[in-house]
Amino acid sequence: MMFRISRFSALLLLAGLTAAVPAAWQGAQAQANNDFFGNLFKPPGQVRQGNNANEGDSPDSLSARMDRLENQMRMMTGQIEQLQYRNQQLENQLRGVQGGAAPAGMPPAAPGAGRGSDAFDPSSQPGAAGAPRPLGTTAPSGPPPGASAGTPPGAPMDLGALSGSVAAAPAPSSESPKDLYDRAYGYMLQQDYSQSGQAFEQFIQLYPNDRAAPDAYYWLGETQFLRKSYKEAAQSFLKVSTDYPNAVKAPDALLRLGQSLAAIGEKDAACATLNAVNNKYPRASTTIKQGVAQEQKRAGC
Repeated sequence: MMFRISRFSALLLLAGLTAAVPAAWQGAQAQANNDFFGNLFKPPGQVRQGNNANEGDSPDSLSARMDRLENQMRMMTGQIEQLQYRNQQLENQLRGVQGGAAPAGMPPAAPGAGRGSDAFDPSSQPGAAGAPRPLGTTAPSGPPPGASAGTPPGAPMDLGALSGSVAAAPAPSSESPKDLYDRAYGYMLQQDYSQSGQAFEQFIQLYPNDRAAPDAYYWLGETQFLRKSYKEAAQSFLKVSTDYPNAVKAPDALLRLGQSLAAIGEKDAACATLNAVNNKYPRASTTIKQGVAQEQKRAGC
């Protein structure tokens, strides 16, 4: 009898302890059990990961990543082109050793097969990675060599006068458009800006309707800009901006036009041109936008 009473008392005591457990703790424990067993039968992609879940990248961060990847690919493409060109030079030298020197006056070899049909489709390489220096760097301001003596410094410039034709055409060439363009671009890679400029002028005169004409005008302007012939460079860049506004190099050309105008002291025209870059090409690359901001600050716009 005493054993049965003691056992009954123990059961009552156990029931009292269970009732004393806080209801909140019991609810939390039940929720944890539900989460565990619920997640056990869910597909992996639907299981909650708590506060550490990846919320995803914003469109701005994705755009910045794409711009960085694009710039890296342009740099790599330029390095590959230079290596291909040097390899072609070595092959030509080896042929000369084996078969005798080339006759005097023979035009230099094309800058390698790596460019292929790129000379006829500039949009396939919008970065033109072989550029000798990035946009956004302007040489010291000063009057251009051979500038007209009738235009005093600081006087307003007639931008319409800049759209004149380039220099007279050299003697006709038997080279194909591809060979001539590649030769001009090869001089550019060698930083022989004088020879490159002459070859690009020849290309423009002989093949004005070729698909590579916008790029030829742009690189002609680059050779003039790098030789500090800023007025002539402005003419070439203005040609791209006005006649080929939808070309791949059009945003670059408009930025370079602003730099050229700033270099010859045309501050107002330069600032207006730089402002037009973002307005006309709102989806230009980050490199172009950064170059515009730097030039605006440099020019005091």
